[in-house]
Amino acid sequence: MQRDTVEWPTLALLVLCYVGWAIGTTWAAALWLPLGVGVSALCIALHSSLSHEVLHDHPFRSRPVNEALIFPALGLLIPYQRFRDTHLAHHRDAVLTDPYDDPETNYMTPVQWQGLPRWGKTVLGFNNTLLGRMLIGPLVGQISFMLSDWRAIRAGNSAVLCGWLWHIPAVALVLWWVIASPMPVWAYVTAAYLGLSILKIRTFLEHRAVDRASARTVIIEDRGPLALIFLNNNLHVVHHTHPKVAWYKLPDLYAQNRAQYLKRNEGYVYRSYAEIFRRYFWRAKDPVAHPLWPWRRD
Repeated sequence: MQRDTVEWPTLALLVLCYVGWAIGTTWAAALWLPLGVGVSALCIALHSSLSHEVLHDHPFRSRPVNEALIFPALGLLIPYQRFRDTHLAHHRDAVLTDPYDDPETNYMTPVQWQGLPRWGKTVLGFNNTLLGRMLIGPLVGQISFMLSDWRAIRAGNSAVLCGWLWHIPAVALVLWWVIASPMPVWAYVTAAYLGLSILKIRTFLEHRAVDRASARTVIIEDRGPLALIFLNNNLHVVHHTHPKVAWYKLPDLYAQNRAQYLKRNEGYVYRSYAEIFRRYFWRAKDPVAHPLWPWRRD
């Protein structure tokens, strides 16, 4: 598919995101703080989706220009460079869900799972329900992510360290704005957590552990507000097949080749996020231990 020279819908959405975020942290927060937190959380989630577009080289063909557009760390917690590097590593479909080689997996090896204390199994078991993923998933994920990066920094990984150092001014810029706004810092931190919680809905069942790599990636045929916040990344197998295609072209691409994509992922499809909430809000879809990983000592 031919790429647009300048992707105007993405640029327009970036402007809308920042305007909405500014309104959420100022006028809406002054009017009613819960409203400000809610508006800010939605804009933070959208900003993360736009950051995902940027790491796939949108809306311009210049990486420095693209990354300058999303430099403020609205979500506070995830350095953009670390998000970029781990997500691009995740796009190796052959290792999707692998407990070691897929940096975005939620699976553990069976041996790792067996070695957890009872309370750890309880926490991670709850985290594998949709309710748990939304309530504690951001905290569980952040702790795991930061521990992994800390180990990498201690081992001398300069790229990981650089990612966190660049994160400092990106967070400082946002905190400078928040401190000057009517929104208390604690309320903004709450909004950032809620933004991550919204994103956990998208990542909850994006990938499953099956033998065939192309069948591991989901399609959720939702066209509602969550699909917009996620920039159509719910059509996830289409994105993995064509990672350079802009978000606003994915629905047409899917509609034109629906049978092909469903054959590719062996029918791993849901009609809507409402269906996912009904089926998995209270119960886990997947085990924590990778079902195909061999039972052996690491």
